[in-house]
Amino acid sequence: MSAPHRATSTEWPTLTLLVVCYGCFALGTTVIADVSLLLGMIVTTLAIVLHSSLSHEMIHGHPFRAAIANAALVFPALGLFIPYLRFKDTHLAHHTDSLLTDPYDDPESNYMDAGDWGRLPRWRQVVLRANNTLAGRVTLGPLIGQLAFMRGDWRAMRAGSRRIALGWALHAAGLVPLVIWIAYAQMPPLAYVGCAYAALSTLKIRTFLEHQAHERARGRTVVIEDRGPLALLFLNNNLHVVHHMHPRTPWYRLPRLYFANPARYLSRNEGYRYRSYGEVFRRYFLKAKDPVPHPLWQRQGPPAP
Repeated sequence: MSAPHRATSTEWPTLTLLVVCYGCFALGTTVIADVSLLLGMIVTTLAIVLHSSLSHEMIHGHPFRAAIANAALVFPALGLFIPYLRFKDTHLAHHTDSLLTDPYDDPESNYMDAGDWGRLPRWRQVVLRANNTLAGRVTLGPLIGQLAFMRGDWRAMRAGSRRIALGWALHAAGLVPLVIWIAYAQMPPLAYVGCAYAALSTLKIRTFLEHQAHERARGRTVVIEDRGPLALLFLNNNLHVVHHMHPRTPWYRLPRLYFANPARYLSRNEGYRYRSYGEVFRRYFLKAKDPVPHPLWQRQGPPAP
């Protein structure tokens, strides 16, 4: 479902937040890190999380209509690990709602095919089960996801995918200004790598239960009615079903859409809702929300649209 409306004027909230993001990054890696490395790392980590959330906005056509202009705004690879073009391609593929949670065709699915799961060695099953708790997802999840992502891309490039190779080449170019900056900044390079990992860990909180196995595609996407600091860092993507229904709507309009008529969206997603991220932590920090093998795929083949 497309957005009910889209801004035609300059999206100043997004541009302003982008300036704030780069300002926090600059201060965190220099002045603040010089006074307190720990505080500098915290500020820098938050800036990297916000940069990723802003990159998500750019993927969906904000703040400009020109894709190249949007990509240029987030060109420096602050997050180190995920190429922007690969993020864009996989995320837009993920927005095919009929394929959500599909172990093969949804690039952001955390489920596995039951047959593939059964062939894994025991130690890998133990690790992936731990990864299905929130505690595991924020500690092990970035490493597990990165290894799987890079392994898949490497195989695709060896098979001749020029698009994926281009994505990594542009990523390498985006690392150049970052490396030069860190070389002269007060923050040690290893500390910066730690910030990038911590940022991925924070983003795993958002993606932990964004989607669930459900017979109907409309029931697979969550709403977390949080309006605190994490909601700001994630640019209201916690209202995830609203974003999937209106992917062209800028982040600052999502709360207005949802809270003006929550019944509409909860009817749409079959009531898949949490009140806050605090509730998510209380319920799933040490408890897995889902099995790793897709429960519906195992019982009856691919989930129905």
